[in-house]
Amino acid sequence: MEATKSPLMQLLSEEQVEFFKENGYLLLKNRCSGDLIDAFNGHIYDIRNQSPMPEWAACDESKKYAVRLFNPHKHDSFSRQLMKLPVIRNVLAQLMGKEAVCVQSMYFYKEPGSPGQASHQDYYYIKNDPMTMIAAWTAMEDLVDEENGCLWVMPGTHKLGLLPHGAVKNLEEHEHHTEETEGVDTSRQIPVIMEKGDILFFSELLIHSSNKNRSKDRWRRSYVCHYIREDSNVLHREDLRQKYPLY
Repeated sequence: MEATKSPLMQLLSEEQVEFFKENGYLLLKNRCSGDLIDAFNGHIYDIRNQSPMPEWAACDESKKYAVRLFNPHKHDSFSRQLMKLPVIRNVLAQLMGKEAVCVQSMYFYKEPGSPGQASHQDYYYIKNDPMTMIAAWTAMEDLVDEENGCLWVMPGTHKLGLLPHGAVKNLEEHEHHTEETEGVDTSRQIPVIMEKGDILFFSELLIHSSNKNRSKDRWRRSYVCHYIREDSNVLHREDLRQKYPLY
């Protein structure tokens, strides 16, 4: 039975839309309930706490709460429900001008001591045509700040186009298996402090990063989904070609 589309709502003000266009990101406060997030955190914990772990979620036992969970929306109905929260669907449609579809999801555990990801642009990893991709980054902790590894952004850098990416320089701070932007002064990044239920939307070309979780006992769990406009297509990545509607 085909799902019925619910009407779209204009949730953003003209000022908010303009802020996104100028800066490449937009933070919306308290858009997902704490009860829902707590239930989801517990559900995700249970997935990797199974013995054996599901094949799609499998990793080394010692890293099961360190290695991010890739594309849970492809296998797990709860993950799909959070992927298509009405607020996310409506905001994306307003920013894109058409309905969005999801192509990737990631759940980050980021336990204390876990490294961050060096400055990068998402388009470098997920090329799409036409270029329409926007990420929705939902905070899953009471507080996400500099100590436990919050996101850092460089406002306006989405206007620079795709920059070269090269080897990560600070391996004490960042994951070694990714790459980082080159040719731009990333010291201008600013931290995005978030609370549970906040959602950060940002452009595929916005330079952003995260640092190591330096807290002693605070995790930095987050759920991040990448969306493209319904008439756009992912290039070169066969694993991300399938489009998941948000209704």
